[in-house]
Amino acid sequence: MSFTVPAMRNSKITWSIVAGVALALIAGVGVAIAVSRRSSGPAAAPAVSSSAVPLASITPSAPPPSPGADIKGPLDLVLVGVDTRVSIPDWEPHADTIMLMHVEADLRSAYLYSLPRDLRVDIPAYRKSGFRGGKHKITEAMSRGSRIPGSDKKSVEQGYELLTKTLSAYTGIKTFHGGAILNFRGLDKLVDQLGGIDMRIDQTVKSRHRKPDGSMRTLSGGDYIGPQAVYQPGTRRLVGWQAIDYARQRYGLPNGDYDRQRHHRQMVEAILAKALSQGLSDPAKLGSVINALGDSLVYLGGRTPFEYAYALRDLTAAGITTVSLPGEGVGSGGGYLGEQLKTEGRGFIQALAKGSHRRYLAGHPKLVDK
Repeated sequence: MSFTVPAMRNSKITWSIVAGVALALIAGVGVAIAVSRRSSGPAAAPAVSSSAVPLASITPSAPPPSPGADIKGPLDLVLVGVDTRVSIPDWEPHADTIMLMHVEADLRSAYLYSLPRDLRVDIPAYRKSGFRGGKHKITEAMSRGSRIPGSDKKSVEQGYELLTKTLSAYTGIKTFHGGAILNFRGLDKLVDQLGGIDMRIDQTVKSRHRKPDGSMRTLSGGDYIGPQAVYQPGTRRLVGWQAIDYARQRYGLPNGDYDRQRHHRQMVEAILAKALSQGLSDPAKLGSVINALGDSLVYLGGRTPFEYAYALRDLTAAGITTVSLPGEGVGSGGGYLGEQLKTEGRGFIQALAKGSHRRYLAGHPKLVDK
């Protein structure tokens, strides 16, 4: 099956994929699939001889509705960034990064926000994996859900299912309509495929893992030693390893994982901006974007990328608001147990579940990323 995409819609469809395919396709994969499948256009209809069929007998028929035309808002979508390759056999996945997007009922505006990986939550019991439930860091929901009793194998789909059940219990959002699991380290190839990205570095960041030349620092006694790559404030052109290295740092930052969450969103925006600037209507370029991610992406959801792209064709960059949710550490007896959102951040989650988030943000403007 093939489809055609009007050139004037390319940027809108790309932003639609940001929301539509659980954000993992924010790097351009979703639009690549949608456009490449449609670029060749529909098969030409056979010519009709005027002598064979009287003109009066030809009744034009209405074209069928586009796939995705029946999708209605609001929508809630989830992206899980993992700390290793999703294709490794028997790998037990942990949710290293959790981004959520709420798309409004008009499908023209959306809100993008993150939850801390160490957020302490109630993880519900999950029969499929034999997990009895309990209070843990939210990153553990995927690993505990992925286990298959009596087997060493792991189910990424089960892990995702328990994570979304946990997210629903915590946020009050009953349904997540689409989701994806993405290896963020796999994005370095994508950034290089795009020729690097321009990122606005908002604070001095020292790498825990990389030397200035990109090679790995030496691990000694449980910590890394040797010269460090340093990212100074300002707009910088970053190659693949630099972009991923910058975005994954949390140690030594004033707000730890909360700063890292913001840097993740900045990286995603920079990747998208670069992809748009290169003209994603070229099928060859789109194919290279798909190949760059390879098997580092697992898409989970009931609808296809094309369907979401069509449904969210009017969602643009200007319609997406990114939100930072402040939090703090919690402990017991001097020991660290995890994170909790502060009252202001928790209030946004509660307002979102009730549909009053726009009014809430108007009263708490500092939550909106500038």
